[in-house]
Amino acid sequence: MKIIGIIPARYASSRFPGKPLADILGKSMIQRVYEQCKKAPSLSQVIIATDDERIFNHVIDFGGKVIMTSNSHPSGTDRCNEVIQSLTEKYDIAINIQGDEPYINPEQIDQVASLFNSEKVSIATLAKKIENESIITDINSPKAIFDSNGIALNFCRKITNPTQEKAYFKHIGIYGYLTETLAKICKLPPSENEITERLEQLRWLDNNYLIKVGVTTHESISVDAPEDIVKIKAQMG
Repeated sequence: MKIIGIIPARYASSRFPGKPLADILGKSMIQRVYEQCKKAPSLSQVIIATDDERIFNHVIDFGGKVIMTSNSHPSGTDRCNEVIQSLTEKYDIAINIQGDEPYINPEQIDQVASLFNSEKVSIATLAKKIENESIITDINSPKAIFDSNGIALNFCRKITNPTQEKAYFKHIGIYGYLTETLAKICKLPPSENEITERLEQLRWLDNNYLIKVGVTTHESISVDAPEDIVKIKAQMG
């Protein structure tokens, strides 16, 4: 199977405008994400998808591959689909990689790719066991609920009435899609559950798409606000 990694990168952000260009120890965040993705053996190609000329020109400057996309996409999923539809080279699988995780582990990308070894899988993602109990009720950290076979049953922002006897998993925001499935889900209207929880993957579940969830042990460090850059520099410097 031929697999492409796509990194959506918007300039506009309510909490952190220009986030992809933020400097982290001498390199921009988007360059660090790109370079980590290039280390994943499963990917035949890595492309940054942006709607901003500043990001586009910066990626060209550091030697990366980038495509300019529409500024009207409601999600990174739609941006990934525009890239797939614009390419003359065809890919079987597209992996949507967060542009705000500068030290993403390439093994996580390869793990998502490996989930497509089953012919039943058309969408795949990752989850990590929650070790810090405060995350269970943190609405900014979505949770993944899945069965013993790793098939997603639900996604939510908060676990109600948690028990100590049960393990809970936070959702890691990396997605893989069969490219033909990606084109289909981008045509679906938002579902009620999606609107309520503000989680686009609920639209796919509500339309009976099977989502395979792999369990990762890697902790990803995401950048949501300028102060997160300071934390990352302290850890990585």
